[in-house]
Amino acid sequence: MKEFRDDAVVLRTYKSGESDRVVVLWTQHHGKVRVLAKGIRKSSSRLGGNLETLAYVDVDLVKTRGEFYIARHVAHRERLTTLRSSYARINAGYAVVEVVDAVPSDDVADEGIFELLTRVLTTLDDASFDPMLVPASFYFKLLALDGSRPVVDRCVNCERDVPLVAFDAVVGGTLCAECRSGVSLSRDGLALIRRIVGGDLASVLREASPAGAGEVMAIALDAIEAHFGKRLRAARSTAPLAPLVPAPHS
Repeated sequence: MKEFRDDAVVLRTYKSGESDRVVVLWTQHHGKVRVLAKGIRKSSSRLGGNLETLAYVDVDLVKTRGEFYIARHVAHRERLTTLRSSYARINAGYAVVEVVDAVPSDDVADEGIFELLTRVLTTLDDASFDPMLVPASFYFKLLALDGSRPVVDRCVNCERDVPLVAFDAVVGGTLCAECRSGVSLSRDGLALIRRIVGGDLASVLREASPAGAGEVMAIALDAIEAHFGKRLRAARSTAPLAPLVPAPHS
């Protein structure tokens, strides 16, 4: 019988039977695990309020004979009350956990992703940060963590340090006028992406609707969907304030 105690974030839940739920967790030291929360949908359940999507919790789990764990104890690590008081912050959080749930790593620990995920949740819980660009920033950071950081300082095709006018998620970065493919990229959009990936993220998130924000949100979503090879529904609900415009061919 396998038993462990760990910190975790609830990625999603879904119904099972008449009164149970399956809860998908990303744990700090054990990767993604699935918990069968028995009786959680009953009004008398002590687990219900602790295992909601976006909860940041301390869990004591024991393995069943099947694929699931059973929760022996659950307690909040952070209440995240500011996050939960804002529709925009909740939606941004849903977009983030949907992407983490797409990572194919059941029972494989990735503490880097856990640290990045909990940092996002505490950022969304901080009223001084605007939630709008949090998902896009997370996508770029996750790509970098996976070794797929987009190239934004030169043309990803010819590698020349020349004016960049397009972004192609498939080839992994920005392109010049001669090599352009993917979608058009404005100067404001390029500058904002560079700030996000270049260490100025905290300042970016304290600005309300910085120039190029809608464009960058759409590009970041395009990049993370290309990386995983799937369409992300919750992520799309927060993204394109500005449509992606195909880059003209030379």
